[in-house]
Amino acid sequence: MSHRRRPAVRGGRPLLALLLSGFLLVGVCAATGIAWDPLGGTPAQNATARGALPAQPTGPGSAPGAGDPGAPQPEQSPPPTKGAAAKGNPQGAADSGAGRPAGALPFDMPQPAALRSGEAGGKLVFAHYFTPYPLSLDNADADRDYYTRNYLNPDGESGKHGRYGGLLRDRPLPVAPKSGDWEYANLQQEVRTARAAGIDGFTLDLLSLSGKNWDRSNLLMAAARSVDPAFKIMLMPDMTSLKTDDPRVLAEALATLADASAAHRLPDGRLVVSPFKAEAKNVAWWTEVIRILRADHGIRTAFVPLFLDFGAHSGEFAPISHGFSEWGSRSYVGQESSTRDVRRAHGMGKIWMQPVSVQDARPNQGIYDEAGNTATLRATWTRAIEDGADWVQLTTWNDYSEGSQFAPSLHNGHAYLDLTSYYLTRFKTGDWPKIVRDTLYLTARTQFADADPTGDQSLLMSLRKGSAPARDTVEVLSFLTSPAAVSTTVGTTRSSHDAPAGIHAELLPLKAGTSGAHVVRGGKATAEVDLPYRVDHAVDVQDLQYYAATSGREP
Repeated sequence: MSHRRRPAVRGGRPLLALLLSGFLLVGVCAATGIAWDPLGGTPAQNATARGALPAQPTGPGSAPGAGDPGAPQPEQSPPPTKGAAAKGNPQGAADSGAGRPAGALPFDMPQPAALRSGEAGGKLVFAHYFTPYPLSLDNADADRDYYTRNYLNPDGESGKHGRYGGLLRDRPLPVAPKSGDWEYANLQQEVRTARAAGIDGFTLDLLSLSGKNWDRSNLLMAAARSVDPAFKIMLMPDMTSLKTDDPRVLAEALATLADASAAHRLPDGRLVVSPFKAEAKNVAWWTEVIRILRADHGIRTAFVPLFLDFGAHSGEFAPISHGFSEWGSRSYVGQESSTRDVRRAHGMGKIWMQPVSVQDARPNQGIYDEAGNTATLRATWTRAIEDGADWVQLTTWNDYSEGSQFAPSLHNGHAYLDLTSYYLTRFKTGDWPKIVRDTLYLTARTQFADADPTGDQSLLMSLRKGSAPARDTVEVLSFLTSPAAVSTTVGTTRSSHDAPAGIHAELLPLKAGTSGAHVVRGGKATAEVDLPYRVDHAVDVQDLQYYAATSGREP
């Protein structure tokens, strides 16, 4: 039932600085997000699914440098469009976007047009976008920006996150500072990244109806339209965060965003509204929202509520709903319940949007789920495929405070997003992609699950109820064109295993040091990957996220 961290690498601040500099040199880009507003000062208390958030980050926000007098003052530019609707796409231009790196994936990724036509076009994949964590918060160099100084640093924001070792454990891949409207340009970049992975759009977590998160929501609508008119934004009012009991207020806000051409609508023109924790308001309240949208704004609605407890509320919501969704579990065990949920939804004549996730580790809430390296990602995608889900929601694109990000990040690169492209292609087309190049994915934590931090952290994460037991493993996930030997190094231990053609997951005991693997066929290495983050027994801060690397891309 969940969603949302990372400190500096233990004993590795020089490594962090080196990696950040390297990313800037090659102009790497990606995306990010969380459950409250570090920029606008408005808490988004996702108190049940995402957990109560005990502290609110200050962030640069509308008052640059709040909580940090030394914060750089980035150039301020007007938004690309006027008005909250943010229609975007000036001059009707459609950005062709960045191409995929040749050889990055184990298969040849279909072009967006092929994934959006025919039956594939009806199987939609969205990624949950969390506005507090964009690519950059202040347009500063990554070695001194707000993420580095205040969110990754346990002493950041005047020590307000020290009790749990800092707010985050990971961040978006750094981007170089930009001139002009840098926020808009960075949002365009996130849209391109998602589209290149095969994603149809974002589910936009609406945390507030004013302030920085609201402004960024509008800007994202414009950015999506300017990059690709076919990339859609599904409106997801967050009912754990929005501070209104007046259905008219919410209806007017939704109508404002619906004026943007990027707003996701069904082919029949109905606006899709998918509230997070829909059960926070009763059916009568939502019926009034839907009525006001139609009567006052001329907007017909396809209501797709997302529940924290689908079983308890699906029956009462069925008469007003086009479909259903649930936030889902973040561990690889217990995923079989989704089969029951899909059948129940379909039995009511409703569509089902399946949650697909990587992992979940929340230092500020003191909880985590055992993801089992990539086991949770593979299990949740398998359920979406085998159970016949209609849509998928990746939970999340960029909620770094819950460690649930699919977006390219400092510690995972593109690994989780690249893996998702493989399963996404199967989900949309009905056929498993042909593996045409050997590719390895390597995942491991940088510390043992029972590590006791030596720093000042007093709140430690413990396993959430229902999670798989904690484990200390390195996983080598191989995609091979034909059988081959895979040689591995974990710490000082060298070994080799035979891997079949296709997909194979090999688990190895976690050991101190770094890990690597390479494919050997006919005496030649065809693919190799290294996970450069060192595993230590003694750690300053608890960090239970899995780090990832892929042989398909340069680190």
